[in-house]
Amino acid sequence: MKHSVREPEPSCAEQICGDSLESLRLLADHMVEWGEELGLVGPRELERLWTRHILNSALLALKVPPGTLADVGSGAGFPGLVVAAMRPDVHCTLIEPLGRRATWLEEEAARLNLTNVTVLNERAEDVRNTVSVDTVTARAVSALKTLVPLCVPLVKPGGELLLMKGQRVDEEIRSASKELVRAGITNPRVELTGPEYGTEETRIFRATVA
Repeated sequence: MKHSVREPEPSCAEQICGDSLESLRLLADHMVEWGEELGLVGPRELERLWTRHILNSALLALKVPPGTLADVGSGAGFPGLVVAAMRPDVHCTLIEPLGRRATWLEEEAARLNLTNVTVLNERAEDVRNTVSVDTVTARAVSALKTLVPLCVPLVKPGGELLLMKGQRVDEEIRSASKELVRAGITNPRVELTGPEYGTEETRIFRATVA
């Protein structure tokens, strides 16, 4: 099942993605070829595949410190596969409870020759005793109030959360204030990126885990 409606690669892609652009072009091709069929993306998402998914994830990848990372609810691989492609200095553990999506992540990592990926077909709450990383990412999983307690047990002391969020992030932060205190979160802030490269805004909730 192939679809011709796909977003052309934006002119800023090379500046943002650098040496990993060829790998991310392949990811885009594979998403067009199989994404809808496998239930990874809706048909309308292919019209904004670069802007909303690939570049959005690539902007996050630029902010990830070197070391180890866990991506909670990896789904189609945004941001986990994109981070792995862009950052060979980061080992990425992709946590995805749905078997079909976990299989896609494993197979796509192999197709893209990514040697810094481990896929866990598990729920985040079930791997808290086995996963301990420098950074945890998540995108479109749930509100901060629910997401922070899921992610914090996976982070080493002094590590960071880099959670991709929408326009209501400030509201989510207010709503999660008790959970942030309980989880030992320090220096919570929202970082905006994207417009400096001429693409749409990406909001990242960033915080340190004490």
